[in-house]
Amino acid sequence: MKICVDSPLAGRWFSADGMVLKKELATYCHAVPVVRRDDICAAVVPHAGYPFSGRIAAGVYLSIDPTKLKRVVVMGPSHYVFLPNQMSLQDATHFRTPLGEVPVDTAFAEQLRKLPFVTYQARAHDREHSDQIQLPLIQSYLGPALPVVCLVCGQFGVAEAHEAGTALRNLLDEHTLVVVSTDFTHYGPNYDYVPFTQDIQKNIEALDQQIFTAFAKKDLSEFHKQLERTGATVCGRDPLMLLMAMLPRQSSVTRTGYDTSGRMTHDERNSVSYVGAVVAGHWKAGDAATSSSVEGQLSAEACQHLLRFARQTLEHAFAQGERFAAAQEPVKLCEALKAVRGGFVTLTLDGHLRGCIGEIFPRHPIWKVVREQALNAAFHDPRFTPLSVAELARVQIEISVLTPPRPVTSWHDIQIGTHGVVLNKNGRVAVFLPQVAPEQGWDLAETLTHLALKAGLAPEAWREGASFLVFEAQVVHEKPSM
Repeated sequence: MKICVDSPLAGRWFSADGMVLKKELATYCHAVPVVRRDDICAAVVPHAGYPFSGRIAAGVYLSIDPTKLKRVVVMGPSHYVFLPNQMSLQDATHFRTPLGEVPVDTAFAEQLRKLPFVTYQARAHDREHSDQIQLPLIQSYLGPALPVVCLVCGQFGVAEAHEAGTALRNLLDEHTLVVVSTDFTHYGPNYDYVPFTQDIQKNIEALDQQIFTAFAKKDLSEFHKQLERTGATVCGRDPLMLLMAMLPRQSSVTRTGYDTSGRMTHDERNSVSYVGAVVAGHWKAGDAATSSSVEGQLSAEACQHLLRFARQTLEHAFAQGERFAAAQEPVKLCEALKAVRGGFVTLTLDGHLRGCIGEIFPRHPIWKVVREQALNAAFHDPRFTPLSVAELARVQIEISVLTPPRPVTSWHDIQIGTHGVVLNKNGRVAVFLPQVAPEQGWDLAETLTHLALKAGLAPEAWREGASFLVFEAQVVHEKPSM
């Protein structure tokens, strides 16, 4: 069924007359060199009115070769609605602008809807311009029929941005362009941000460059710290954080243009900054469901290092306190242990579970995950009393090193014995590691029934309306003699 959403911006943010709009967008190309690159996987584009940001936006889009693209995923910030750790996605098959209809990549949108942080909040789209203002630009500079997906991004914490960005990255392939729609510094009393009153334009540009440099380094934590320290009013900070978590490790960021409304209008009282940038790199397809081995397995030596470090962490906790143990590092910190991975630490005593806690989404080096989760499993699993020093010598340690979670189309795609599973329904979430079902002798239906119960849902709730993420695990454990 065709669901066509009319642009709410026509006649407000840009002309409702298609010919007028087409001519206006053409004027922004005059001073922009057209050098199309086929290695661009992401872009940063401003979203102010076209008379202010159009030239910078054109400079970005005219840097991109659209011939290989099958979709553009636009992520814009939510200016008016509070969406904590969520993104809103409209139910549409087409968007209509004065330049014509833009198809939505509905298959890709369906994959997005399976992610636990993707929702639909109608209010988030009623007044929002950050995503929709990119559509005429995409139509004009990349192609009138190139499919799009528009996401309105809420407010994310650093850890949550890491998790969401990783999940989003696993859906992307080489035919996807990700566009973050954002303006940079909003200076002046209109924006309640006046950190300096002298050399205003010079200081604004220095601040913007400082923020952009943190972004270009792809250091999400440093970027967040810079924003918190300076109070810089970058409206698209959250989609920028998500993009940093998504970007391929070998990617590089290049600024394509910069300007401010204050320079254009010669008004230093209030000014908004516009930055254009492209990211050179290649998305790798995230679908590894048919893989027979765990991606990026650690060597046997690295696994033994992790197990020894987990036990030493617990020994330090009893000898010198948990705070001291939480600050220790492995004696030999090899490159493999610096890999950013999700992981669980499981403790068993006489064959019975004694504690099990972990983190699904990769956001820390695996050695830090093991350190933190070993302490959590020993002392902070709410199902058990804290581990005693008398139990330490007899407890067995097991570590599960995880691949990034990815969505599956339905529960039928889950492979018992291979996949760990995250179930999400109605805001309730539960997870089983891959080894749980085989250890219990459960088939798929029994596994999902127990997972639903663990999430606080009805036993059969997994059959309809639930979404699933799967992951694999490399499981290592101490020898029984220890």
